[in-house]
Amino acid sequence: MNKRHALRALLTLGIAGSPLTRAQPPPGQRRVGVLMGYAEDDPEAQVRLAAFKQRLAALGWVEGRNLTLDLLWTAGDADRATPFAKQLLALKPDVILSNTTPNTTALQRETSTIPIVFTAVSDPIGSGFVKTLARPGGNITGFINLEASLIEKWLELLKEIAPRVKRVAVMYNPKTAPYADYYLQRFNGVASTFGVTAIPATVSNAADIEKVITTLARPADGGLIMLTDSFMTVQRKAVIALAARHKVPAIYYAGVMAEEGGLIAYGINYADMFRNAAPYVDRILRGAKPADLPVQQPTLYKLAVNLKTAKALGLTVPHSILVRADQVIE
Repeated sequence: MNKRHALRALLTLGIAGSPLTRAQPPPGQRRVGVLMGYAEDDPEAQVRLAAFKQRLAALGWVEGRNLTLDLLWTAGDADRATPFAKQLLALKPDVILSNTTPNTTALQRETSTIPIVFTAVSDPIGSGFVKTLARPGGNITGFINLEASLIEKWLELLKEIAPRVKRVAVMYNPKTAPYADYYLQRFNGVASTFGVTAIPATVSNAADIEKVITTLARPADGGLIMLTDSFMTVQRKAVIALAARHKVPAIYYAGVMAEEGGLIAYGINYADMFRNAAPYVDRILRGAKPADLPVQQPTLYKLAVNLKTAKALGLTVPHSILVRADQVIE
């Protein structure tokens, strides 16, 4: 059984969490809050959460034995972040695992004392979460998912697999990706070197997504980069389906999106990021301070390509991509 299947098997153990309660945990138990940016019914989101819980258990923290876990999901809706943050903080957790920039921003506004470990944050310095990566300096530390330089890699791969592309849209929701300029400045600076016109494409609903993709399809020289963003994560299957229907080549930031029918994906293993966050939570529960725990940057990236989707789009995947791919989906 591979790692992903093993994690999915953990879903039967009740990882979705139970309704929040204000009751104090039993003596000897510690309290950890989790504010997830994804949708609770997303199997991939549950895999990521399972990885965190599995590693916590390996470190000696088992829910119901010596750990109370309070879990809320904002489901790509930035408007939920503040009220959900208030709910979690009212429970006085020992530490909070925060997922995404909007959730971390909401928590930061509400507390400067309760430790916070973030995941899937792109620009923690620009977002004001930490002073430096090496010395965060406050009550927040965590794990960066992607760096600005990835925009160049996405563009390079998109042009390599679909040379006809001359217009490239970067799709994101400004409310859930307030850090978009972190990527767009880099994108605007390199687009001309790849012979493409850069198009920032802001969306906030399904109709916006369809409008962007249909515009890219006419004429047939458009390509799409889906920016890392919790709203886009929630909407990814709609984006993948529309890109296929309108024959728009698109690159995504997580391998699961290629598995779900996306053309190509390049990014980190998100389950590993959640798994790696558990030791930070463990160390804080045992007395460490977030200010002393450096922000971790990604070191391993995965390239996944879907040959079936490429064929449907009329594309031939170059050998140069196939030999570099970590996963080829047929």
